[in-house]
Amino acid sequence: MNPMRGRGTLAVLAIMLAASGAMRFGSGVGAALAREAEGAGDAAGAAPLSCPAPPLAVAEALAERAAMLDRREAALEERLAALDLAETAVAARLAELAAAEEELRALVTVADGAAEADLQRLTAVYEAMKPADAARLFAAMSPEFAAGFLARMKPEAAALVLSGMTPEAAFSVTALIAGRNARAPTQ
Repeated sequence: MNPMRGRGTLAVLAIMLAASGAMRFGSGVGAALAREAEGAGDAAGAAPLSCPAPPLAVAEALAERAAMLDRREAALEERLAALDLAETAVAARLAELAAAEEELRALVTVADGAAEADLQRLTAVYEAMKPADAARLFAAMSPEFAAGFLARMKPEAAALVLSGMTPEAAFSVTALIAGRNARAPTQ
């Protein structure tokens, strides 16, 4: 007989014995699980077990913790109430500011309209003046101020005033008028 053949037979026999043991063990486990499930069903209908009272130190610690949490909750409620009050005050102030801003905008509009009307009247006065008199007056003004009025005047009247001014004064005024919009965006 071949010695290798005997070893193979032994291995097969060992595997069969192990499988038999596993089957016996497995059949007992199923029955035990079934018995356990039956016992749990009976316990579900029974009265709940009572817990023993906690030790005094644990009870005191829990009571202290509950009191601290109550204090924190009360403090948070006070803060929330204060925040609600502050939020209401801020909303009221914002409404007041919006109303004041609207009033200011209306006032600025009125002031701008009045200033524009004044400038139009003055421009009309300068246009109605004799060119030589207006030229002397514009030569006495700062070039920026004179440029503002000359730019508003009708071109014919402005030309007559400029022709009566000294060449240096006329140049500085026209340079200011020409350069007023030099830095304005083109697009």
